[in-house]
Amino acid sequence: MLLILNKKPYLIILIAIVLQACSSSSRYKINQDHGPSDPVDVSDIKNAIPKAEPRSKYGNPKNYKVLGKWYSVMPSSAGYTEKGIASWYGKKFHGHRTSSGETYNMYAMTAAHKTLPLPTYVRVTHLENGRSVIVKVNDRGPFHNNRIIDLSYSAAKKLGVTAKGTGAVEVSAINPETYRKKQPYQPKIKRPSALSTYPVKNQYKLFLQVGAFNSQKNAHKLHKRLSRMFKQQQIHSDFASEKNIYRVRIGPLASVAIADKLSVYLNKKGIPTAQIVID
Repeated sequence: MLLILNKKPYLIILIAIVLQACSSSSRYKINQDHGPSDPVDVSDIKNAIPKAEPRSKYGNPKNYKVLGKWYSVMPSSAGYTEKGIASWYGKKFHGHRTSSGETYNMYAMTAAHKTLPLPTYVRVTHLENGRSVIVKVNDRGPFHNNRIIDLSYSAAKKLGVTAKGTGAVEVSAINPETYRKKQPYQPKIKRPSALSTYPVKNQYKLFLQVGAFNSQKNAHKLHKRLSRMFKQQQIHSDFASEKNIYRVRIGPLASVAIADKLSVYLNKKGIPTAQIVID
């Protein structure tokens, strides 16, 4: 995938070489990404260990462009936390260069993010089942609308994301220095069963945020437009104010798939700004 940085044409050749999480032609022989051909037990694959590392020489431009959209890399990951939808990538990219210059290994605990500095260590928690992993962000993506992080196959498998393809997560950046100081000694214990460890219970509500306004009048206007588009018994639309920002949302919705389809529908109706949000 060709990323265009800072609108400087002479950088295109360099970018095509070192920021190509998706650029090698051989991977396109695989029509659809998937996991390993044979079942893999990921239970013994350990979390990434946060450690202080210099910023990658590659993959950290101030700005870059993918599929017609510009992204700005964050100057620091300090304090970053966000809820959203995680996806994952596997065999199609296995063995190819990531945006940081490292080789992608679908069995390693890594991830891709659009704007976090490379590398950044983050804790990813699945909001549906409570599972949590630590991964090293060393790649750029995902560039699918309404996704905030792309997990390696192993990370996604440990979280329980691979079956559905996506999952509602919270992503929080880790400070390697404070993380090491806070780690207590943990004696080895017998691994509990998955059922006893991860009670399945949704701890979130999923909405499609269609707009956010400083003007309550504009929020009401969009609310009325949505009300004309959808029957009240099929979908609920409302707005809430916070710090004089009026957010117009549709939901709560039953699944990411429904939110994706609704987002595409709204885009065709001239409302291209819909984003999945989690409360």
